[in-house]
Amino acid sequence: MSAQSEGEYAEALQNYYEAMRLEIDPYDRSYIPYNIGLIHTSNGEHAKALEYYFQALERNPSLPQAFNNMAVICHYLTYSDRGEQAIQQGDPETSEAWFNQAADYRKQAISLAPSNYIEAQNWSKITGRSK
Repeated sequence: MSAQSEGEYAEALQNYYEAMRLEIDPYDRSYIPYNIGLIHTSNGEHAKALEYYFQALERNPSLPQAFNNMAVICHYLTYSDRGEQAIQQGDPETSEAWFNQAADYRKQAISLAPSNYIEAQNWSKITGRSK
């Protein structure tokens, strides 16, 4: 983790892949793909990050920070090339689908840790996606 916090992402990834091979505790193993997802998020590799967050949730479905990070990625993608292209091409449904997916992930994060995601709760209420 020190390599990750120092921005040495290549080294951190090697360490995490090695940890995946060695770690036997299921709870601890769930944080390894989560941390790999964080690195890919930091590098702007959102599709890869989502894959690793999904892996973390397969190992530990009670990991609200993974749901929250997935929501942030889906929300961000709404404003990225995909969402903007869809709007410019007259396809606002694609953009709306990303927002809805973000809302679903936010709901899961909020249900697991309601006091941790006040901004997500506010966004969900303001956009009418809290139900």
